[in-house]
Amino acid sequence: MGSNLTKKEIIESVCKRTQVSRTATGAMLDAVLAVVSQAIIDGRNIELRNFGVFEQQVRKSRVGRNPNRPSDTVIIPERRVIKFRVGKNLFIALQNSNKK
Repeated sequence: MGSNLTKKEIIESVCKRTQVSRTATGAMLDAVLAVVSQAIIDGRNIELRNFGVFEQQVRKSRVGRNPNRPSDTVIIPERRVIKFRVGKNLFIALQNSNKK
């Protein structure tokens, strides 16, 4: 496993592939992330064909326990979470990379 891919590294990689300046690439990436973030806040799923889908799901409220004091119970409130479901092409590429 490699290290994490940072926003700076994404910008550098896109610059090399597209011959667009770092400033313009950074601005475009910021704009894309703003659109995606707002869509998620609005309750929409993000579908990127052949890559995957970011789906919003609601985790129901539940009872939890304090590990330090098992007798204490805590109500964990309902919350929204984002799940990623991998697309077909990315799934196949990932499976093929495991065979090497």
